[in-house]
Amino acid sequence: MSEGRTFTPREIVSELDRYVVGQREAKRAVAIALRNRWRRQQVREELRDEIAPKNIIMIGPTGVGKTEIARRLARLAQAPFLKVEASKFTEVGYVGRDVESIVRDLTELAVAMVTEEEKRTVRAKAEERAEERILDALLPAAPPAAGESFGPPSSGGTVAGAETREKLRRMLRQGALDDREIDVELPEAAGAPSLSIFTPQGVEEMGVQFKDLLGNLFPKRTRRRRLRIPAAREALAAEEAARLVDVDRVREQAIERVEQNGIVFIDEIDKIASAAGTGKQGPDVSREGVQRDLLPIVEGSTVQTKHGAVRTDHVLFIAAGAFHAAKPSDLIPELQGRFPIRVELASLSQADFVRILSEPENSLVRQSVALLATEDVHLEFREDGVRAIAEIAAAVNARTDDIGARRLHTVMERLLDEVSFDAPDLGGKRFAIDEQFVRERLADLARDEDLSRYIL
Repeated sequence: MSEGRTFTPREIVSELDRYVVGQREAKRAVAIALRNRWRRQQVREELRDEIAPKNIIMIGPTGVGKTEIARRLARLAQAPFLKVEASKFTEVGYVGRDVESIVRDLTELAVAMVTEEEKRTVRAKAEERAEERILDALLPAAPPAAGESFGPPSSGGTVAGAETREKLRRMLRQGALDDREIDVELPEAAGAPSLSIFTPQGVEEMGVQFKDLLGNLFPKRTRRRRLRIPAAREALAAEEAARLVDVDRVREQAIERVEQNGIVFIDEIDKIASAAGTGKQGPDVSREGVQRDLLPIVEGSTVQTKHGAVRTDHVLFIAAGAFHAAKPSDLIPELQGRFPIRVELASLSQADFVRILSEPENSLVRQSVALLATEDVHLEFREDGVRAIAEIAAAVNARTDDIGARRLHTVMERLLDEVSFDAPDLGGKRFAIDEQFVRERLADLARDEDLSRYIL
């Protein structure tokens, strides 16, 4: 990884533990894959291109942390990350998206990411320019008196004007002018008329380029807006930062980041696997076609994007699926070979639910407490209450479909339904969420199998 600090596999697992409970084997696999990227950068150049990433298939039911592990990994690596559903793609001739759009979308994300980083580096200079424009609006340059020559635009034209400008600058920096409004010229969000272009399957990029071409034919329009000085400063600084960013440099860096650090998470890959013994009729033809279309992208190919050619040889692909009706071995052999690492994620137990509710930094318990605190309603989750919530969620998962930790969202919403509805009228009230509170509101629902199927 070329950006930011590098992490050891142990540090990566430790960081993932803050957000995802359990699933140690999957965490170890992605930690090694991420560290291998750094190792590859240290290898001599002639060997570096030969080292391909070890793509991963995560096998496990929904709601056990597959997507979250991949998302947190990408954030940790400061890498362009794209999540796609395998079932959204299909081969030419069937309804669906072109698989090359994966690379185009990933490149767009990388361009946006690098642009933001570049804007931060020129922020100080952009704020200086924005300040000058605000001063120009506050103190328009006066025409010179007879016999005087025009001074530079930023000087106010005269010595007195320059002194006034500096006085205004000091007041501006001290915040003394924050209540004043000024007129500023800002670019319109939609400079060109909006248009939608429908292109045949496989030529989506042509539609994108056509829209860009038409957009460039129309002049960039600006609109005069009256804003208070803090809002004007922010808007002008953003506009100046965009002007200062080197677009060509951004594109080069974004393409390099996609090629060296990009991560693509392909969810529901089991949906395009043909279950053994089904033959080649019906939808299985399309499923195998999707696999064959995905193959060159995963193997390594060059995809043309509007920012330039992007090679996918070193993009890390993480696939995931429940594999209830099919097995990884039902994928075509060539695609199987491109995913050498397979990890199985365990179903979540009641003990896991207790940990999920209490340990992660963004746990549902903390989210619920913070949300209702905005209405001056204070929730206190007791240990026995958390255990009761976990027990009911595990029991409903066992009796109906196992949707993993997502069941906790349903149970928590039902548990706090009454409090959430009445919260604006309960200012200052405290609720102890203990076992009795949980049982009173959820026990009947959990016991009635028909009701729990519909409601929990």
